[in-house]
Amino acid sequence: MPKIDPLQMILQAFVPLFQQHWGFFLLFFIFLLRFPFVKGMLGEFQVNIIAKLRLDKNIYHLIKNVTLPTEDGGTTQLDHIIVSPYGVFVIETKNMKGWIYGGKNDRQWTQKIYRHSQKFQNPLLQNYKHTEILRSALGLDTNKVFSLIVFIGDSQFKTNMPDNVVYAGEFVAYIKSKTTKVFTDLEVRSICSQIESGRLSPTIKTHINHVKHVKSIVEQKQQPLDKNACPKCGSAMIIKTARERGNQFFACSTFPKCRTTKSIN
Repeated sequence: MPKIDPLQMILQAFVPLFQQHWGFFLLFFIFLLRFPFVKGMLGEFQVNIIAKLRLDKNIYHLIKNVTLPTEDGGTTQLDHIIVSPYGVFVIETKNMKGWIYGGKNDRQWTQKIYRHSQKFQNPLLQNYKHTEILRSALGLDTNKVFSLIVFIGDSQFKTNMPDNVVYAGEFVAYIKSKTTKVFTDLEVRSICSQIESGRLSPTIKTHINHVKHVKSIVEQKQQPLDKNACPKCGSAMIIKTARERGNQFFACSTFPKCRTTKSIN
C-alpha cells in the first residue's frame, strides 16, 4: 500500500474549496488584518523573508521570536535577532501606515492617517530595553549589540530619523554597513547557543503569558498615580535642593536608576 502524504491530502481538500469560495477567504483575510497581532505577524514574516534572501546564512544567523525572562519575573519578546561576526542586531518591527513623526528621545511618536492621529511608544526606547536585557544576559559590551527599528507597510517618516530607524528595504544595508569584526566564528556559535538555551519555549502558552504581562504593565501605567509618585516608575518623589541656584524640586527616590524630576507647584 503506498504511503499517504498528509500535506498532499490537505492540499487536495483545500484547493478546490478555495477556488469555490475565494471571495470569502479574501474577506476573512482582510478582517484579520484589523487586529494588531496579525499585522505584527505579517510584518515580522516580511523581515524574515528579506533577511533569508539577502543575508548570507553562513555569516548572519537569524533567530526569530525570542522570549526572554526578565529580573522582575516577567518576560520581554524580541522580534528578530541576527548574530554575526560584525555584531548582534536586535530588530523591532513596526507594521504601520501613514505619516510617522518622532524624535530619538521622545517618549511617544505619532502616527497620522489623514486627519486621524494616534500616539505609540517610541520604538527606540522600546527596543532599548530588549537590547539591554539581551546584552546583559550574554555579557556583551554595548558597542557589539545594535538596536534596529524596521518599519513595514505604507508609512512615511515626516521627521529626520536616526540611522537605525529604516524602512523594510533598508535594514539589510544597515546591517552590512557594520564591517568591523567583533566576534570570532567560535564566539558567534557560542552566542547563538546561549540565546537558544536561554529563551523560553516558543509555544502558544509562552506568547499568551507574555501578552498578559504586557497588558498588566499597560493597565498599571493607566492607573492614576499618587501625586507624590514618580510619573515614570511609580516610586516615591522626594524634595531636593539644587546646589547652584538653591531652588527646590521633586526628584525620584530611586536616583540614579530613575532620573525623573518635576517642579514644585
